[in-house]
Amino acid sequence: MKKCFQQLLSSMALLLSGGCARLNFPTSAQSTNRFTVFATLSRPRPDTVNWVEATSSFFDHDTRPIMLFDGVCNLCNGGVRFVRDVDRNRRIRFESLQSEAGKKLLMRSGRAPDDISSVVLVEKDRSYIKSEAVLKIMEYLDLPLPQLAFVLQFVPLFVRDFMYDNVANNRYALFGYSDSCEI
Repeated sequence: MKKCFQQLLSSMALLLSGGCARLNFPTSAQSTNRFTVFATLSRPRPDTVNWVEATSSFFDHDTRPIMLFDGVCNLCNGGVRFVRDVDRNRRIRFESLQSEAGKKLLMRSGRAPDDISSVVLVEKDRSYIKSEAVLKIMEYLDLPLPQLAFVLQFVPLFVRDFMYDNVANNRYALFGYSDSCEI
């Protein structure tokens, strides 16, 4: 009992000191003590992929940001066509969220590789999602969109993201989808 209590205290000290930990749950074969240990804390595994390094080659020869979009969503494809038409200086690149490169860039952005719920703008050093991504994309485009983005940034983030989520969650019902990426 004393040993379990000491483990609990050391685990709490690790968390309180700002450490990052992962819970490991032992199998029944590992718990031979009279008292069962439900979870222990351990450091992240060294074989975890650093997605910033793994995707740095996307920015080696071309430093333009990459807009990730849902390749089968008609609204998203229309948005990409709009951005491509308005971006006369070709400041933005495009990649479907469903592509292998898109999945890697999603993981670089801290998102799940199968998360197609939001447009994402990936720059060399930073990623933007939801309404922040839309505003950042507008900053790269021609007049008057950067000025509109400047004005819209004063709308609180939770309001912008609430509106964004309502459209994003209903985009297939409102605009439909296609069987493949048009871009």
